[in-house]
Amino acid sequence: MRIRSFLLGALCTLGLGAMMVSCGDNDNEWDDGDSKVELPDSRVYILNEGSIDSNNAGIAFYDPQNGDFIDDIFYRQNESRLGDTGQSMIRYNGSIYVSVYGSNYIAKLNAACVQEKRTLFSSDPDLRGGVRYIAAEDGYIYASFYGGIVAKIDAFKLEVKHKLNELGAILEGVVICDDNLYVANSYEIVFNPATNKNDYVYKKEVKVIDLKTFSLKETLTVAQNPNKLVEEDDNVFLISWDYFDESYVLQFIEPKNNNKVSKLGYATDMAAGDDVIYLVDSRTDWSTRISTNTFSYYDIKAGKLVGSSFLKDAPAELINKSISMMSVNPENGDIYIGTTLFADGNGTMYRFRKDGTFVEKFDCGGQNPKAAVFFN
Repeated sequence: MRIRSFLLGALCTLGLGAMMVSCGDNDNEWDDGDSKVELPDSRVYILNEGSIDSNNAGIAFYDPQNGDFIDDIFYRQNESRLGDTGQSMIRYNGSIYVSVYGSNYIAKLNAACVQEKRTLFSSDPDLRGGVRYIAAEDGYIYASFYGGIVAKIDAFKLEVKHKLNELGAILEGVVICDDNLYVANSYEIVFNPATNKNDYVYKKEVKVIDLKTFSLKETLTVAQNPNKLVEEDDNVFLISWDYFDESYVLQFIEPKNNNKVSKLGYATDMAAGDDVIYLVDSRTDWSTRISTNTFSYYDIKAGKLVGSSFLKDAPAELINKSISMMSVNPENGDIYIGTTLFADGNGTMYRFRKDGTFVEKFDCGGQNPKAAVFFN
């Protein structure tokens, strides 16, 4: 079991004499305080989104060394449910941060999934639309909100320090690259008096926020309905949920080339690891909910999209599963692919080695697996 070292924190606080100590982001130590469960050093936490308005979001625990599993370790540790619609989960400075959209809060958890702090946003008129995705850097959590706002939140106290307004209406994915926060402005809902109904107006914008000044730096034009963003090797990758194209649109944003935006192809989900963007293009027949999945990857160093699958011996059924998430363990490169039965049952997780070799599959312990974080 790993316990946080207090020496570095003390030196950072006291600034002893002429001793120079770097007090930046440190994700290598963690704390298991108040844990009701003895946990191994190697851990995977899986955020299960649950179903909207069902109050059934949860966090599952998985031990990749021996396969031990707890279907809702958040409930086990805290004796309360996570809430409604788990949206985003990250690891930062040895802690876990999770945003819960339906319940509209962010929680800080220690490495054993024990809640240390929670901040509700429902009483803030600017943030009532609901928290979406989160990213972290230099002691702050940056969160997108429905209503067109990004909040800058103290990572230790979970206090909102600043809000950047009027960035759009429906903000989704966020990612940090080179001291800039990239934010997907997806769409807005506009009442149409001619039909007496609301229309969806899809946006083609990614907002770039300068984190040094916390101000809008520029607006990029992308394929409509931008949603998911990831960063790898100082590059940004975007998937737009363009319902009018043949599939969701994969794009490459180059921060070192004046944020040039290029279309790479099609993908419905992606995950980054070791200079590779792992991709899946899932085409679903919604009348039967049967999907057909095509796996590929983008080699950042080579600068090319590789059409062959990064999986070697995947179970045959994975080709027709509805994929709800992919994530890569940054320590060893293991690839986790989560599939969903929507509201009809628990999701399934498929685990592969970095070379694509299949390891095992297991029940996710909840509906709609959404994200994963890793402790090694």
